[in-house]
Amino acid sequence: MENFWLFSLVIVFVFSKTCEAQSRSFLINCGTNSSVTVSGRKWVGDSSPNNNITLSSSGIPASTDVKSVDDSTYGELYKTARMFESSLNYTFQGVRGDYFVRLHFSPFSFDDYNVNVSSFGVVANGLKLVEKFEVPGELLHKNAYLQGSGSNSTSSIVKEYVLAINRDALVIEFIPDRETFGFINAIEIVPAVDELFAGSASKVGGNGANVNVSWQGIETMYRLNVGGSVVSPSQDSDLWRKWEMDTSYMITANAGVEIKNSSNITYSSVNDSSLAPLVVYESARTMSNNEVLEKRFNMSWKFEVDPGFDYLIRLHFCELVFDKANQRIFRVYINNRTAADNYNVFVRAGGMNKAYHQDFFDVVSSKVKTLWIQLGPDTNVGAAGTDALLNGLEIFKISRNGNLAYVDNYESSANSSKASSKNAILWGAIGAGVATVAILATLIFCFCKCRREKSSDTKTNPPGWRPLFLVNSTVNAKGSAGSKNQYGSVASTRAGKRFLLPEIRAATNNFDESLVIGVGGFGKVYKGEIEDGTLVAIKRSNPQSQQGLAEFETEIEMLSKLRHRHLVSLIGFCDEQNEMILVYEYMANGTLRSHLFGSELPPLTWKQRVEACIGAARGLHYLHTGADRGVIHRDVKTTNILLDENFVAKMSDFGLSKTGPALDHTHVSTAVKGSFGYLDPEYFRRQQLTEKSDVYSFGVVLFEAVCSRPVINPTLPKDQINLAEWAMRWQRQRSLETIIDPRLEGNYCPESLKKFGDIAEKCLADEGKSRPTMGEVLWHLEYVLQLHEAWIRKTAGENSFTSSQGFGGLAVDEAEEREGTSFDEETSFSRESTSRGLDESTTEGRKS
Repeated sequence: MENFWLFSLVIVFVFSKTCEAQSRSFLINCGTNSSVTVSGRKWVGDSSPNNNITLSSSGIPASTDVKSVDDSTYGELYKTARMFESSLNYTFQGVRGDYFVRLHFSPFSFDDYNVNVSSFGVVANGLKLVEKFEVPGELLHKNAYLQGSGSNSTSSIVKEYVLAINRDALVIEFIPDRETFGFINAIEIVPAVDELFAGSASKVGGNGANVNVSWQGIETMYRLNVGGSVVSPSQDSDLWRKWEMDTSYMITANAGVEIKNSSNITYSSVNDSSLAPLVVYESARTMSNNEVLEKRFNMSWKFEVDPGFDYLIRLHFCELVFDKANQRIFRVYINNRTAADNYNVFVRAGGMNKAYHQDFFDVVSSKVKTLWIQLGPDTNVGAAGTDALLNGLEIFKISRNGNLAYVDNYESSANSSKASSKNAILWGAIGAGVATVAILATLIFCFCKCRREKSSDTKTNPPGWRPLFLVNSTVNAKGSAGSKNQYGSVASTRAGKRFLLPEIRAATNNFDESLVIGVGGFGKVYKGEIEDGTLVAIKRSNPQSQQGLAEFETEIEMLSKLRHRHLVSLIGFCDEQNEMILVYEYMANGTLRSHLFGSELPPLTWKQRVEACIGAARGLHYLHTGADRGVIHRDVKTTNILLDENFVAKMSDFGLSKTGPALDHTHVSTAVKGSFGYLDPEYFRRQQLTEKSDVYSFGVVLFEAVCSRPVINPTLPKDQINLAEWAMRWQRQRSLETIIDPRLEGNYCPESLKKFGDIAEKCLADEGKSRPTMGEVLWHLEYVLQLHEAWIRKTAGENSFTSSQGFGGLAVDEAEEREGTSFDEETSFSRESTSRGLDESTTEGRKS
């Protein structure tokens, strides 16, 4: 008898330990040894003792004081992170069964780590979760995808997975890509109930057939509270899921109306209690104008998904209005195929106010990146029953062959048409190889010859990473050294003077830190004085890093071709002793941004702001039209607009610039680069760069000049974080004066502000073809300036402004008569009419 009781106690103990292991949660605050409480839950530092996890290496703990956009929910967690330059493993003991695994990413810069260049992969127990994951790119992508719906910008991403763990430990491995790094802010591991993915799903297009979904891992792509507000993690029982609003994903917002009913809602089955919280079923979206048969539209939602995967689509229903069967019957369509017809929620759920869900299974082709969900009338029933209803929606991606990761390859479509001719490709490759060898031999011969001819100038230069074209640019057409001139021992070339390193050291007092006037990913910028007493700006790249080399080469190449009063001039360079240094003209008044906000400098007047924008527009217009194929700047922002001692604005920083498309092309296909907040969403979506991408960025600059605030400010309320979205809302209401810099109050012409806002609005059009050219923008900005100057004269009692003083033969009085003319009508002038926006240096600059 005693043995029986002892055996029973052992069974109970083992059972309790098993249950404890299966229900254990881990809430990890990465990059710190301290704990933080968020929404009533304690998150333990990953380097705290006795936290039941093991780190394979310490990585780099990082922290910031900048508040995240998501400060109200997870903000405290996002102030720390663990960065890593080599593989980093987190091992969690005592984990078995189905678990939610959430990885939190909120990028911030730390020391020399620029999150914009981070890229890494994540693997959990052999299952690849992400590959070549770039958090800032994901944020841009999400914001660009949702921008058309007026959504707010986000500054964090939570990647959620459900993993089937069949051993007693979970190992999450973070693997940075070569020559870069990765980071993680927080890790959340929560047990998932067994019923979450139990049962079968209806196969889309399978005529009612069901499939049993087998999975090793699942990624949550979307989770929406349809017709209701955001459901925070704390409102979702013990699973801590977040349910977004559905409005950003709807094709036509007024195709469905919101309804609510929070009384007496229960689950249709006791097993469904963990599938969604009851608050999700308390709101719904139903069809509009459902009684008008000739308007048989659907409620439609569109989602961007990864191609080539299987998807589980879970729809949540609860009849909130009708208390009898057959009063609401509809069809469900997924990717334009019928997933269910004659759908009657009341019958399937077993009555009114009964929470019910339906799973559908669909395969998304490798050529498709979108998933459509539509609910609409069933043509087999009368008008009284053609309404549709939806309460909630979830989309899950199912792993294939141990993989959930997807890396977008934008060049795949261009290469697919070549797959049919293997022999041609083979012989082409052989021919290309022979040609490449011949070209390389020629280049090596020429390079060695040049090195011999100017060896006396380069004895101090060890092998480095300077570009070959830069070395060759200091030799004239005959291959001999040039004659002396005012700049030194080498003849003046389009790249300017070649400075010796001792000259650079003398100009900067041996790179004195007190002379630093700017810092970027390339390195530092120093204020210097060269031998003839000229003040210069000296940009010194970090010789220990390859970062910025391509940008340096591009900048020299562009500035050696283009000269203009409103482009910062390149004076010369230095490439000795593994250094890469560029020397520019000095701009005494720094960046335009520093005069708008963030410094103690006196604010610019409205006239000075408009003149600065005109100067930048002239520089950009010259870039777009002053070369055979034009040049696209690709990084237009207020920190790249510099002001000289007379506050004349000049464009700078051409490291990301690209030569425009050929005559028979409309765009340049290239990887997306630019600055968050200024980036053209169309360029981001299509990977197609045009001059109109610069126009979009310039439109953001215009609003920045009006409002004097950062383009992205996470400390503001969510609807004000993104300047472009916030300002556009006020501009569309024709109330831009509401958000103008208060320091300008009463010192600007209201009519000029109105026209200024119209220009900015046109620049931010969703489609590039709807945006004006930079020449048209320039014309209208000069018109804005004339309106303001006329207003100044009028307020000062000077009424002598006549047509002879108007710009381009257009008097202000005549312009005012045209106020009712649309923007498009006003800009329908010839390209030649913009030539007055270019000074005499335009023709000088076209040397190539």
